[in-house]
Amino acid sequence: MVAAMAGFAVEDGFLKAAAREMPLGQVLILIGLAGVLAFGLQARAAGHPAFPRALFSRGMAIRSAFEITGRLFYSLAVALTPISVASAILQATPLVVVLGAALIFGEKVGLARWCAVGAGFAGVLMILRPGLEGFDAMSLLALTGMLGFAGRDLATRAAPPTLSNAQLGVAGFGVLAASGAVLLIASGDAVLPSARALGLTAATALFAISGYAALTAAMRTGEVSVVTPFRYTRLVFALILGTLIYGERPDALTLLGAAVIVGSGVFALTRRRA
Repeated sequence: MVAAMAGFAVEDGFLKAAAREMPLGQVLILIGLAGVLAFGLQARAAGHPAFPRALFSRGMAIRSAFEITGRLFYSLAVALTPISVASAILQATPLVVVLGAALIFGEKVGLARWCAVGAGFAGVLMILRPGLEGFDAMSLLALTGMLGFAGRDLATRAAPPTLSNAQLGVAGFGVLAASGAVLLIASGDAVLPSARALGLTAATALFAISGYAALTAAMRTGEVSVVTPFRYTRLVFALILGTLIYGERPDALTLLGAAVIVGSGVFALTRRRA
């Protein structure tokens, strides 16, 4: 899980650089196609079709709609806002999933975990600072992306259980390509990519695919309650990359909000349901 989070953080760094060389929509299309190819070959090697009929079920359509929202808006946040801020807001995803599981699926959530969810949302508000001088409307891109990813995780329950991890990878990266196409059509600014742009995009795709593979391995071989809290190491890697590569300097309130989100998230995930 730590390797997966490191891969995703580095992916964000390369994505931000690639988006400076080529339209973001075009970058997402190329990354998505690379992922579809990689996981499609993996599925075929395991004797499974890359595009089974189950991928086009109603449950997968709902999941894909949420994932398009998450992918599109979080990618925009990475490209247009500090990586450290976007990553900090993303860490609230498990808390939204806990909230959604209680409200939608009727899962029991004890008072302590409700308090943790509330504290996590307070941490998000510390970072966003609505109505205050430090408020940046661009941060709402990361917030929308986070809600999209939470919806995707909740909608995964509706995904057909017969789909393999590789087939879900094909679906995920296919949605990423679709998100890029939506953005590119809206902007209408496709260009002939330079060698540097292609190199940065290839590096982004490599770390995206590697991170997804490591994440899958972690979730399949470890206890979910044990490995899931290590998702928060992504924020550590994002802070390091943002500081060293892009010269980002998160202020005290942003760091405090990030700490509140991580602390409440780890508590909520490790606390036994009451």
